[in-house]
Amino acid sequence: MLTLLENIGCFCPEFIGDKDIIIAGERILSIARPGALSHNPLVETMIDCRGLYAFPGFVDQHVHFAGAGGEEGFKSRTRELEAKELFETGITTAVGLLGADGTTRSMENLYAKAKALEAEGLTTFIYSGSYAYPPVTLTGSLLRDIVYIDKVIGAGEIAVSDHRSSNPVAAELIKLASGVHLGGLLAGKAGLVHLHFGDGKGGLSPLREALDTSDLPAELFVPTHMNRNPVLFREAASYAGTGGHIDLTAGEKDGLTVPDAVRSLAAEGLDMSRVTVSSDAGGSMPSGGIAPSSALFDDFSEIIKQSVLPQEKAVRLFTENAAKALKLYPKKGVLREGSDADILITDKEYQLQMLFCMGQRVVNRT
Repeated sequence: MLTLLENIGCFCPEFIGDKDIIIAGERILSIARPGALSHNPLVETMIDCRGLYAFPGFVDQHVHFAGAGGEEGFKSRTRELEAKELFETGITTAVGLLGADGTTRSMENLYAKAKALEAEGLTTFIYSGSYAYPPVTLTGSLLRDIVYIDKVIGAGEIAVSDHRSSNPVAAELIKLASGVHLGGLLAGKAGLVHLHFGDGKGGLSPLREALDTSDLPAELFVPTHMNRNPVLFREAASYAGTGGHIDLTAGEKDGLTVPDAVRSLAAEGLDMSRVTVSSDAGGSMPSGGIAPSSALFDDFSEIIKQSVLPQEKAVRLFTENAAKALKLYPKKGVLREGSDADILITDKEYQLQMLFCMGQRVVNRT
């Protein structure tokens, strides 16, 4: 049977005005003018959405959903995340990863947690690896993980320029990335290398050297935490200006906030299609505690409320851009006929009201 969302303002991400959306199973069946679908005899559920907006569900490429190790010993290990807390911040697709702790945290547990979240309706993938080089894997090889393990779409978060990293040099990054790249080609997956950058003196230089001395494409790499301090951010802006992809971390307060970082990048006229925002949810925070998933939605709404970007451009940073980088587009990251029915619904104050994941309503605040 079908679900009909009536008279909803649609950001697909482009704004197409008030429409009716029909959901059939896990997919969007149709988007049409208001009233055109209301007499379909197969419609089982009709939801009046007057005064509400529909956006694509968020695609979060950096989530510690199996927990993470803290920096104050075993007592600071963070807990596993629950599907409900990700849903309540608009996330419909998440990529899980290990962080600094690839020792007491395992790839096996990360995979199992991804399957558990998927059973609750969230679309999940994982990266093989952790901060360390050589990376931890499921099969003994990044290439084999990507080819044979359904959920593995790349490597991450490999730490660079950080006192907690294994300090991989450019040659080691090239070797690692070459296996990931080939695995992605063989399996038809994204084959991304998700790179954690800290406050280290090297900045982005190891990544730049790897690209300068190899034939690997720049889109293979996604450096994250690019707004963690002003120096790294300036490097990141320069890197994006030459065609690189950069990922900002939601909820950042010690460096540049996401709205401030986006404002600066937009003012420089950079191609914002190469910019994404992820939550780092479940990671341990330097000041203690756990990074919240809610920061992702908060930064999205603040970008709009502060008039940093218009709605249809703001939402791309959280949806379409990441879906394209992860090679999930056009199933994910957009509202289209035939795309997955991952629909984030807000009121006109940009407060979350409903969320559909693969056609199932998982949040309902109306």
